[in-house]
Amino acid sequence: MSIWWSLHLRREAASVPLARRLLLGTMETAGVDPDISYDLSVALSEACANAVEHGGVTTDGSPQAYRVTAYLDGEKCHIEVTDSGPGFTAPHRAPRLASFDAEDGRGLCLINELADHVQIGNKPDRGGAVVSFDKILKWRKDAPLMAV
Repeated sequence: MSIWWSLHLRREAASVPLARRLLLGTMETAGVDPDISYDLSVALSEACANAVEHGGVTTDGSPQAYRVTAYLDGEKCHIEVTDSGPGFTAPHRAPRLASFDAEDGRGLCLINELADHVQIGNKPDRGGAVVSFDKILKWRKDAPLMAV
């Protein structure tokens, strides 16, 4: 079983729950274990919130868009969030745990904790950040679309 979708979203806070609900609905319909679905939905929300906050503006000052792509392929889910902002200014290492009361920096740490494999970097051809992550899927016993 293989499912994929891609969204082109405005950099607005209202787009974050839209992406999250689409992911949760897809995973529920496919029969993914609810705990795995929840972990991935939180990680996606954090990646989208970063794109909304840091994703850049057009020359006229209006917000640019960002893209979310999700693949459920076999036993793995892969999610990628890309924006058109300035990207990361230094080579990005594995996120360090931010302090509990920190205003910024917790999102990438959460993604790193909730996913099995995380890649964080810049688009190779033009400006923008790319946050991608994978997680091995577990299935409900009654999963209608379970991978074979």
